[in-house]
Amino acid sequence: MAFWQARQNWLWLFFVLIVLSNITLYSTSFGYDIVMTRPNGVVIGSLIDLIIVAPLVFLLAKKQFSLKLFIGLMAAGCVLARFIIPQAMLAPYASFTWFGIAAEVIIIAFELLLIFSFIIYLPKIIKSTRSSNAPLLFSFPQAVNQHVKRHPLIHVLCSELLMFYYALFSWRKKADTGFTLHKKTSYIAFQVMMIHAIVLETLGIHWWLHSKYPIVSLVLLVFNVYSVLFFLADLQALRLNPTQIRNGTLYLSLGIMKRAEIPLTQISEILTDANQFEEKLPKDVAQFIAKDFEAVKPSVILHFTEPVSVILPFGVEKHYHKIAIKVDDAPAFIKELKKCVDEH
Repeated sequence: MAFWQARQNWLWLFFVLIVLSNITLYSTSFGYDIVMTRPNGVVIGSLIDLIIVAPLVFLLAKKQFSLKLFIGLMAAGCVLARFIIPQAMLAPYASFTWFGIAAEVIIIAFELLLIFSFIIYLPKIIKSTRSSNAPLLFSFPQAVNQHVKRHPLIHVLCSELLMFYYALFSWRKKADTGFTLHKKTSYIAFQVMMIHAIVLETLGIHWWLHSKYPIVSLVLLVFNVYSVLFFLADLQALRLNPTQIRNGTLYLSLGIMKRAEIPLTQISEILTDANQFEEKLPKDVAQFIAKDFEAVKPSVILHFTEPVSVILPFGVEKHYHKIAIKVDDAPAFIKELKKCVDEH
């Protein structure tokens, strides 16, 4: 595991070096001298780097071997080449880059079609969400998957809509009954501290930047506003969605940062002896443990018969064979969980 992690780090470094070295070739006097010795050969080499080598290294680093993603990355490499390589040098090979731009246009058009279909089905999605017995944090993504084709872009859009809902429109909602994960920790204080830090940074830096770098200040302002909304949404989602066991399912969430919908039939073992828990949990264990100012051990670690899907921010999905949970009322939660698992 450590070997593969080190290998991944080297692959990411190699990917960055490929891109940076090609930028350096065409944007510095040192690089320009190298290019002018054999301009055609250097341009062909850059095209191979950006269109073939960099996408392959990217896929290896991410451990995602998909032909569709590879074609998309090749198209992105073609577009990037048009920005990096001077037009005069690129002219003999312009057809390659135009192919990439055409592919990018097709991909963007397909994604816009997905967004349009999402908007068309939104009334049905809302109706399905309201009729579901699952908590909103889970029922809305379920309804989206039911009515719209599963796609990473749709997952991101779904995640962002949930974020804006909890940040702006959930303040009058009452929390469901269930087992909380945060009340005996400093998680809320930590999040509030982050919000204060962002607000103070915005007030202190934005006006100074605006007079010198207006575009940078605007980008920073948008990013800071989004960050504040994200942390507010996380606090609200954490408050309104305690851990629940219903419909033969464990609904487990830690704000909008992490959620998992676990069928009780997939739980193979429930570890509750803290002496069995390692000082530092391995990376293959998903942690539903609220941040605290001091290290804490989980209340329980669940083992599964098959990998369980855990949804992270922006709809990113990962699979785990084990999940560690820190619950405020651990004895009551463990008792209820064991009882429900035995019944199923």
